[in-house]
Amino acid sequence: MNTAGDTDDHGLDLIPFRGVRYVPQRVGSLAAVTSPPYDVVVRPDGLLHLESADPHNIVRLILPQAITPAARNDQAADTLRTWLDQGILAPDPEPSLYIYEQRDGEILQRGIIGALRLSEAADGIVLPHEDVMPHVVEDRAALMRATSANLEPLLLTYRSESNATGALAVIERTALNKPLLSTTTEDGFSHRLWAVTDPAELAEIRTDLARHQALIADGHHRWATNLRLRSEHPSPSPWDYGLVLLVDTARYPLRVRAIHRYLHQLPVADALAALADTFRVRTLEGPLPRALDALAEAATEGNAFLLAGDGRYHLIDRPSPDLLSRTIRADRPEAWRTLDATVLHSTLLDHIWRIPDAPEHIAYIHDTEATVEKAERDGGTAILMHPVREEVVRDLARQGVTMPRKSTSFGPKPATGLVLRSLDV
Repeated sequence: MNTAGDTDDHGLDLIPFRGVRYVPQRVGSLAAVTSPPYDVVVRPDGLLHLESADPHNIVRLILPQAITPAARNDQAADTLRTWLDQGILAPDPEPSLYIYEQRDGEILQRGIIGALRLSEAADGIVLPHEDVMPHVVEDRAALMRATSANLEPLLLTYRSESNATGALAVIERTALNKPLLSTTTEDGFSHRLWAVTDPAELAEIRTDLARHQALIADGHHRWATNLRLRSEHPSPSPWDYGLVLLVDTARYPLRVRAIHRYLHQLPVADALAALADTFRVRTLEGPLPRALDALAEAATEGNAFLLAGDGRYHLIDRPSPDLLSRTIRADRPEAWRTLDATVLHSTLLDHIWRIPDAPEHIAYIHDTEATVEKAERDGGTAILMHPVREEVVRDLARQGVTMPRKSTSFGPKPATGLVLRSLDV
């Protein structure tokens, strides 16, 4: 987004940094050492798969495995130091901004990776749209303190008015050159990375971005973590900046997907019985894609969810208007009060099922099939969501209204492990 009246002193401030990257000759392949963002990794199966892909997979840093949180963080810090000492990872010779490209069939996304200033003046410049969970922020903060590193970038979006000049022009010119690295991950996405070091091009990018605001597309917990750690360290310090990927969605639109819920301790039969006559309930025949089509159709008329876990799919929709009026806050905009995530958390979880929003009760899973498989394997209830429209997200963010946590999943997300930022370099 950009807004009238933005000035060079009141916009995004992105600076180059010495990226820490894998040395290709020291690892099996770049694809084998990358990972999805930490909160997308499906555990434990996905975690074990990544750990076995290569002994130096980045998941050993972003999701270290040990008995206690302190031991996990110490292990990640020791691993990072060891990989730097052994030349598995190495800092680039000079500060750079990095042009990053992802491509899969018709999908093409390009953006800029850099260190974004986290100053108090940034309030209103970087716009969150979701609430965060304090325990996750504390977990990420402890890991970042231990490693003194930004291990994966946030995904931020902005919207330019022209592709002829500024940051986008530099991106397009740079993408014509030979990249620093190129790899294809097992999900079929190809990834390329370039370094921008020319002072004139760095200035062109910085001047352009200083006129813009950004929306957090992915990484609300990492953003909150960055702000907490910045407040703990006197300025100036490297903690004044955080690692981000900025994508101009006027040129490279993102996809918006839903994040599903898994209720560990609630069987499907109990979930349906508790609904009584507050929602319409229909049991669907057929495979998951057909059930998702029915969910999408129902979502055009109002709030709708798919429940799974007993070998079938149950579409619940048309909630009682009286129930909604009694369980949803009236002091929020209509767009917020009618969100599926609002109805799920305020009406279903808090009021009908009385399930606390805590890790032992609720898991947030991005992959649809993985959510269903976990419910069928473990006996809980999968709640499949329909994605919210991007314009709703932006409108609420502009109003300063945050959505319930884990309401959206923007993508494609950057692969973790292609470039890190060490605060000690």
